[in-house]
Amino acid sequence: MTTDLPLASDFPQATYEDWRKLVDDALKGASFEKLVSKTYDGLTIEPIYTRAKNATLVGARPAAMPWEVMQRIDHPDPIKANKIALHELENGATGLEIEFAGGAGARGFGVIDAGPETLQKLFDGIVLDAGISIALNPVLGRENAGENLAALIEARGMDPARLNLRFNYQALSTMAVRGAAPSAWREMEPPFAKVVAGLMRRGFKGPFVLADGRPIHDAGGSEVQELAFALSLAAAYLRMLEAGGVELDAAREGLSFRLVADADQFLTMAKFRALRLLWARIEQACGLAPKPAFVAAETAWRMLTQRDPYVNMLRATMATFAAGLAGANAITVLPHTLALGLPDAFARRVARNTQLILLEESNLAKVSDPAAGAGGIEMLTQQLCAAAWALFQEIEAAGGIFTALQQGLIQGKVAATRNAREASIARRKDVLTGASEFPNLREEQVAVEDVKPVTPAATSDAITFAPLAPIRLARPFEALRDRSDDILRTTGKRPGVFLANLGRPSDFTARATFAKSFFESGGIEAIDSEGFSDTSSLAAAYKASGADLACLCSSDKGYAEQAADTARVLQIAGAKHIYLAGRVPEQEASLKTAGVDSFIFAGDDALAVLQDAYRRMEQP
Repeated sequence: MTTDLPLASDFPQATYEDWRKLVDDALKGASFEKLVSKTYDGLTIEPIYTRAKNATLVGARPAAMPWEVMQRIDHPDPIKANKIALHELENGATGLEIEFAGGAGARGFGVIDAGPETLQKLFDGIVLDAGISIALNPVLGRENAGENLAALIEARGMDPARLNLRFNYQALSTMAVRGAAPSAWREMEPPFAKVVAGLMRRGFKGPFVLADGRPIHDAGGSEVQELAFALSLAAAYLRMLEAGGVELDAAREGLSFRLVADADQFLTMAKFRALRLLWARIEQACGLAPKPAFVAAETAWRMLTQRDPYVNMLRATMATFAAGLAGANAITVLPHTLALGLPDAFARRVARNTQLILLEESNLAKVSDPAAGAGGIEMLTQQLCAAAWALFQEIEAAGGIFTALQQGLIQGKVAATRNAREASIARRKDVLTGASEFPNLREEQVAVEDVKPVTPAATSDAITFAPLAPIRLARPFEALRDRSDDILRTTGKRPGVFLANLGRPSDFTARATFAKSFFESGGIEAIDSEGFSDTSSLAAAYKASGADLACLCSSDKGYAEQAADTARVLQIAGAKHIYLAGRVPEQEASLKTAGVDSFIFAGDDALAVLQDAYRRMEQP
């Protein structure tokens, strides 16, 4: 018996044609194009790619250097926020993301103000020059968090050059979310540049200004729109700093970026890689030799769900995985309960450990840009670069980012993408596990801190335009679940739909399972039943269920044999609306005549059907 085993190099190399033949055999005559998908930007994603001939290494974080594990500090009380911050640093976090009330990313909470006394309490006992990272998120029109913290650092006698402090001034992205500005951008530029230049002269190394792509992603926009927005912000800030007397190279060093990472692994990776290539192109156009930009990541707000929030842990893990592999320099994981309220210690621990496990146990930071050379990622990266550059040029041609916001150019494009995305959610084409699919009507309440959302005083703004308001994609389905909970509290019983299962389990199980998920995603409890062969026992079971609605579930053959008689019996028994699970075009006319009112099926507008169901149940 030989012990020699063949190595991969001993086998003939598989070609694209070899793989394509295997795919075509599996499709059994179906079109290959059915496997080709499109992003919301219209970019093509093929099912098969060959290795890229010219790999582009764009990971800026050196191999074996971990990204910064950032933790949100957003408790309104600065003393409690301080205790949280110390706990985070003692348990694995390497940086603090300070959110102030009223900020674009505060999500309804945040440290109540950025005054000197508040900052003194917030940073009490925190050794700022001990190698930790601090990322501020100042709020336009309120206390100047950056200058106040700089004064505190100087009062402590610390060397500003030893600190890893990102000031994150982000006036333009804040105005984009707010839909308002205190004055025209050209009037804001000189004092803004003066603040940054002053901090530079005082020895702080920055970065000082943040090109933040979150407003686009939060509002439902696309990857291309987020990239173009971030680039336009960066270009505006570069011009501002140069006009304010800051050398172009120093101005470039004073900028950093933030993008959103979501559960779409490949698009997230390609987006972060594309940003570095696009920024290098701008640097070259400015006559600068490209240097790696600092790119921070935050997991997506819009993908969080209130229902079955533990699934948010999985979404955040995938997002962190993608951002880490794509070379993000710092990552902030939104706790899985943030959509429900201020996260408690457990939720913050999970957010922190999501990163630590990927870093310390999975060793994701050990390889620099592992996607380099992968055909699919390289192609997506290049497509994103081309499309984002074209949109960036369109924004620049309109007069820059502020003018484009005033004109509604950006908001209009984002709204179109958001509408398409929401339509896919409504049809359950884009699945939100626990919300639009596989709901759990008996889930237990998840704990959050007993802290009310903060409502800061309104700012004085002279210019208004359409805001890039944040959304959560699950909200329409959650609204129906809230409605169901209200009915349960009032009546002691949820609204229900009786599943009229016809025939044997093999006949109805698949469609009954589909119908259960369909209705319960809207909070309408599916009352299951054994298979019925006679209409009298089915009618008795329906009446005993107390449900207003009924849904027939069976095979096509079962429908042909029993559906018409069953629908008539259910009508007589008092069903307000009768559904049928599946599509049976050849039987549709006769079934409607017999009393079937609606058909539910994959790809149907589930949200519209469920909203209509509530209206019907409310009718006397």
